[in-house]
Amino acid sequence: MDRTPRERDARGRPRNARPRDGLGRPLPRGAAGVPRAPEGVVRTPAETIALAQRLLDDTLPFHAHEVLEDAWKSAPDAERPLWQGLAQLAVGLTHLLRGNRAGARSLLERGRERIRPYAAQPPHGLAVAGLLDWADRLLRDLDGGAVPSRDVVVPRLAG
Repeated sequence: MDRTPRERDARGRPRNARPRDGLGRPLPRGAAGVPRAPEGVVRTPAETIALAQRLLDDTLPFHAHEVLEDAWKSAPDAERPLWQGLAQLAVGLTHLLRGNRAGARSLLERGRERIRPYAAQPPHGLAVAGLLDWADRLLRDLDGGAVPSRDVVVPRLAG
């Protein structure tokens, strides 16, 4: 049994400080990983969207998910499902790029359903209708047996 003490953040909460690759997989300690956005940062919606989009464009959906998760945790109650759904879409893309079709399907479906109620009046310039179309296309590809590659189309968060 591993007796290594758990890593903790400045507030004493457990935190895995191991480096991670571009798809969020832990690497051995001491390996060169992809820099991560700091956790627990409260950003404006515009800052969150811009940073998450840059990370998605750089094929770093796991890291985008962490940024969107911060927004979900700090959002007003009425918007929490929206930000949670966006984070789930990013994790779904992460699973897809890792080759985990079942995990991708599950997270894409959950994320899609969480953002759907915001389609009629999307806040913060979010492209909710486009994100729903994007998730639907990926789910159809998965249903059809397509094996997505790293060339999968990156979603556009804002319209």
